[in-house]
Amino acid sequence: MFAKGRFPNLRPSLISVPVAMACNLLLAYVMYMVCRVLYVAVNWSTFSEGFASLSIWPVFCGALRFDTSAILYTNALYALLMLVPLHLKESRWWQRMCRWVFVVVNALAVIINLCDAVYFPYTGRRTTMTVMNEFSNEGNLLTVFSNAVVSYWYLLLAGGLVIWVLWRMYVMPQPLTFKGGVGQRVIYYVVHLLCLAAFVPLCVAGMRGGFTRAVRPITISNANQYVNRPVEAAMVLNTPFSLIRTVGKDVFHNPEYFSTQELNSIYSPVRNSGGRADNTVTRKKNVVVLIVESFGREYIGAYNEGLDNGQYKGYTPFIDSLLGQSLSFDYTFANGRKSIDGMPSVLSSIPHFVEPFFLTPTSLNDVSGLAGELRKCGYRTAFFHGAENGSMGFDAFARTTGFQEYYGRTEFNADRRFGGAKDFDGAWAIWDEPFLQYYALQMSQMKEPFMTAVFTASSHHPYNIPEKYNERFNLPGEESNPIHKCIRYTDMSLRRFFETASRQPWYNNTIFVFTSDHTNINDHKEYATDLGLFGAPILFFDPSGEMPRGRRHCIAQQIDIMPTVLQYLGYSNPYVAFGTDLLNSPDAATWAVNYSNGMYQFVQGDYVIRFDGQHVTAAYNYKTDWFMTHNLKDDASLRTVLDDMERQLKAIIQSYMSRMTGNELVVR
Repeated sequence: MFAKGRFPNLRPSLISVPVAMACNLLLAYVMYMVCRVLYVAVNWSTFSEGFASLSIWPVFCGALRFDTSAILYTNALYALLMLVPLHLKESRWWQRMCRWVFVVVNALAVIINLCDAVYFPYTGRRTTMTVMNEFSNEGNLLTVFSNAVVSYWYLLLAGGLVIWVLWRMYVMPQPLTFKGGVGQRVIYYVVHLLCLAAFVPLCVAGMRGGFTRAVRPITISNANQYVNRPVEAAMVLNTPFSLIRTVGKDVFHNPEYFSTQELNSIYSPVRNSGGRADNTVTRKKNVVVLIVESFGREYIGAYNEGLDNGQYKGYTPFIDSLLGQSLSFDYTFANGRKSIDGMPSVLSSIPHFVEPFFLTPTSLNDVSGLAGELRKCGYRTAFFHGAENGSMGFDAFARTTGFQEYYGRTEFNADRRFGGAKDFDGAWAIWDEPFLQYYALQMSQMKEPFMTAVFTASSHHPYNIPEKYNERFNLPGEESNPIHKCIRYTDMSLRRFFETASRQPWYNNTIFVFTSDHTNINDHKEYATDLGLFGAPILFFDPSGEMPRGRRHCIAQQIDIMPTVLQYLGYSNPYVAFGTDLLNSPDAATWAVNYSNGMYQFVQGDYVIRFDGQHVTAAYNYKTDWFMTHNLKDDASLRTVLDDMERQLKAIIQSYMSRMTGNELVVR
């Protein structure tokens, strides 16, 4: 570029600064890929099922695309400091500052990626900005984080090694000392200004995900084009990108698939629209809803007669026995993958689409639920959760949806009948056994009819149980899945709860609803599928025997609980519920919907479809092809069935979005 000796101090700088920056950004790419490998390795049980059918090259190309966006966003300040056309940057202190900026920013990206590897089993996706709201009220995060560090010490070591490599491998440019007069400075400024001018459009294009005007900025949902299953999108994405892309975003948009008239003719979540609205029920039964933490369908033997060649027993002898006396269903699903998804689904019949709605601005919407509707009929309502008051924002949601009273760790500790501090698990909440006893006895102090819900806590990371039960429930050979001992302990706690409840005067006049908030660690490949990951128990138990019992050969989901209970009680007022009344719907009319990584999943009849918001991308007969290996999307013989399913799903999505954005979650 320059003749040797003409500008002896100019040539090294012109080459070294841009090249050094390029080398360091390349180092960031390597670090992101290392974090991705660790992410997949830690969660291999989820990804292994479909890994063999993945095309690695498209996944790699997709990962580069999302990494490019994240790296350019997070390193924009570093690039500006390196390319700014000021001779001041040739000083050593400036370059040392650049090094610190680069290492600190990318070390933070490493930490975020690896921490998210631990959180993934509970969400099935990369973390977004709603996590900030999800844990904003937690006072025990230091304890939880410390437990996670102990459990995942190898990630701590790996992260430390990656950050050390970032520091050691950083390429430091050789600063230039100006000795060539004005001409040298002019050339210096012109060249570095050109480098900056060339980098800016490349940077913008990289952040957006493409160069042409037709390319919209890539979003999380774009990751699905590189993989076969929505859950696999996490392999393509990186967590910094997911966080950046969801900062301050308006989550819900009305897709306007149909006119208002056409939409209401296909699907409407308004129930009893022609009802008498006189605030009455024909059956004044109490309603008790048990939402059990992480109590996935996989752990229940009675649901899984065919697992392990018919030898599978599960970990829940009590729930197995309760199923035999309850109304249950062949296919039962959660509507989300997190606790904050489960609460609205179970108690307000609101599914999880895109983001948990009460972590978004739509949390200010008017919302009702089982508690709010039954409260109109004179029911006393109360919500119970053994964690610190305010945890997960459950108390705020409970009040919003009509619960009059909230009983948390504070109220439990104030009750002289119980042990207080010794019953705290040291991380999250009161152990399930004492808290469920407290729950049963507290209801005996409430005026009937009442509607209550409890959210348990013990079957949760860090997967501890009271020391006195370790020998009984912590069996040898189960170290690979520590939640099993917690499931056994919670099952025992539920048995004791029902024993105590059965002695109370309100017991025989009560409908019990049992479900989980979401699934958790899986052992069987059947529960690592796109449907299996949402497999949650749902059952209705009426000790009086008035409600039907037995196993129905149909689909049930969490959002069906509210309309099923209200319709059974003979509730008269109109209300909004996105689910189905399971008692009065034909088997073929039942359905389930969930959302993961930009992809909707809709189950009805014998089929499940995947929908990206615009098109059906896949269809399977899940009854004969549970592992979803034969895509029937283009099967001409199924055209009518699949078109009808797509139409129904679009109507559900549009109704949800329009009601979220228009504050129409209650009937006025």
